[in-house]
Amino acid sequence: MAEAEATLLAQPHGSRGALYLGIALFLLSAVGVGLMISSIAITQQQAVLGALLFLVPAVILSGFSTPIANMPEVVQWLTYLDPLRYFLVIVRGVTLEGNSYELLMNQYWPMAIIGVVTLALAGWLFRHRMY
Repeated sequence: MAEAEATLLAQPHGSRGALYLGIALFLLSAVGVGLMISSIAITQQQAVLGALLFLVPAVILSGFSTPIANMPEVVQWLTYLDPLRYFLVIVRGVTLEGNSYELLMNQYWPMAIIGVVTLALAGWLFRHRMY
């Protein structure tokens, strides 16, 4: 009986397609941010440091460790630029609440915009490199 309960708890309650779409959009936005950082950096050491300087605040501002509602209002506005914020809502919604595409649409489109803007900006920065 305990094995059946463990198997039931391990499966997401929502649509797997909704989760996969969230994963794809998060990867798109994360790759865009990473390419943007690497197109600004001149050396690999600068790129690693830039990624670290982005990643630590992104995790802190995502709502993973502290609720976004408990953050100061200015910081709450900054969290809208963090793709991890939207991804965590998608993962929680699909696995715990059983959300589907319709309920997660307001989490999908900001990640898609972040991904498209960062990829376009990374391409532009790379093409207009002046060193």
